[in-house]
Amino acid sequence: MQRDVLTRLFLHGAGRRGHAAWPGLPESSGTFLEFDSRSTIDDQTRALQDAPHQAIVFAHSIGAVPAALAARPMGVRGAVLVEPALYDIVRGESAIERHIGIVVEARAQAEAGNLEGFWAILRPLMFGGSFDPSTWEQEKPLAQQWAVTNLPWGHGVRAQMLGEIPTLVVTGGWNDEYEIIARRLVDDVGAEHHVLPGAAHRPQDHPGFVSVVERFELSLR
Repeated sequence: MQRDVLTRLFLHGAGRRGHAAWPGLPESSGTFLEFDSRSTIDDQTRALQDAPHQAIVFAHSIGAVPAALAARPMGVRGAVLVEPALYDIVRGESAIERHIGIVVEARAQAEAGNLEGFWAILRPLMFGGSFDPSTWEQEKPLAQQWAVTNLPWGHGVRAQMLGEIPTLVVTGGWNDEYEIIARRLVDDVGAEHHVLPGAAHRPQDHPGFVSVVERFELSLR
């Protein structure tokens, strides 16, 4: 991926930031943005106005939200969306509404000052396994982070924001929500969809990710 002159812009999700979110790619692959952990989706969307335009935008998880919102103003050349958390485009789907309902219930506990109660609800949903009081002190910083992280819905994202922009969606085939989102993008904007099983929510770590992206980029020439 580093042998050509394509401009690539990489947007991270809610966890790792910058190049750390894309460790399987050389740092020479493009520009790896690193949003402040306290930044809002609006902040991130505005920041993209100063990012390279006419780029191929790579976005992981919730990073797909500002990517979609800014895609047309940036004149994006192509979009590679990795497990995109574009919940707004699939509201009403049962799996999506179930997820949102659980998160809303968990956030209500956090806002009431019950962080343990928040984690007892959210942990099984996001990480698997039930809440274990014996590991609470070790997991508490992660719970604190997730209690305030941006939510990927309620931002007015529509699939048509990516209309006419060549789009590749890469999922891990492990979670109904991301597969539903991918299918909607295929149906509504003609996105190309590849499933790379085995890497769960991080298909960018899959050994086949680079070859899938390279084929997509060739189609843009």
